[in-house]
Amino acid sequence: MSIALPNGSQLSSGNALAADARALNALKAAAGENSPQAARETAKQLESLFMREMIKSMREATMKSGLLDSAQGNLSTDLLDQQLSVAMSGQPGGLTDAITRQLARSMGAEPAEDAEIAVPSTLSMSRIAWRSSNSASNASGTSSAAGTSGTTGTGNRSASVAQSIDAYAPAPKGRDNFVAHHSNAAARVAQESGIPAAFMLGQAGHETGWGKSEIKNADGSNAHNLFGIKAGKGWTGKVAEVTTTEYIDGVPRKVTAKFRAYDSYEESFRDYARLITSNPRYEKAMGQTGSALAYATELQKAGYATDPEYASKLSRAIQGAVQSAARAQA
Repeated sequence: MSIALPNGSQLSSGNALAADARALNALKAAAGENSPQAARETAKQLESLFMREMIKSMREATMKSGLLDSAQGNLSTDLLDQQLSVAMSGQPGGLTDAITRQLARSMGAEPAEDAEIAVPSTLSMSRIAWRSSNSASNASGTSSAAGTSGTTGTGNRSASVAQSIDAYAPAPKGRDNFVAHHSNAAARVAQESGIPAAFMLGQAGHETGWGKSEIKNADGSNAHNLFGIKAGKGWTGKVAEVTTTEYIDGVPRKVTAKFRAYDSYEESFRDYARLITSNPRYEKAMGQTGSALAYATELQKAGYATDPEYASKLSRAIQGAVQSAARAQA
């Protein structure tokens, strides 16, 4: 995966370590742009180096048999440890998140303690997400960079930087974690579009198995497509081609299809809202936002999905999102 920087260059975020001269030079160039994406990539590299040293210490403390003691064996072990450290870094709730928040503060994204929290929906999705991120920050001994609105230029910049960093963070798995992670984006889009945040969170959760089955690009990077929206003839953005299940004459079949790909999760929420609010096919669904089942039923009738049980499955997922939100508020 590569991240586009404001100057048009690319920052690789694959298996490269900061110990690699090319990766280090790319990080230096990105740091000069004061890029939120670069902040997270830097944090990931720092965690990777830490994990590598930890694995090395563990190996040194382990009794060896002597069968594989050789220069070649030591080299292969070192390379394996390097790959393990890369694979283990950047996971939700790890050091990368904590380091990113610290870097965000140095970039001007430190939240005000008395910042007012907007509650744009009846489920208070914005407040839930803020509480979740703030609790995680307290547990790691750092301050949260999410949820700040502010009224000054500095406050607006802080919120913008924090949201930009969060947009590239991997989503945690599990319904409660999934809902908390995406609540801020869902609340913002709900306020603009009129689609309840819980409806979008429930549908995103249903389409991705609450974050367990997200659409991937060919190189394994995340396509950030939370709603399973396909790339039709009119789509001019990025595309991810994957194998999926379609119901043809009521029979499930595996087919290869092209799906839209985005740069962030919030972009996925916004594209979904544009589709539902601007396409005449879904006009009746927009008229049923007072009922989860009625909304889901109208989406199915309009042909959003081919699954004959889509409406009932989606309505249950929405109820699940509501329950997760209620637990977060308790």
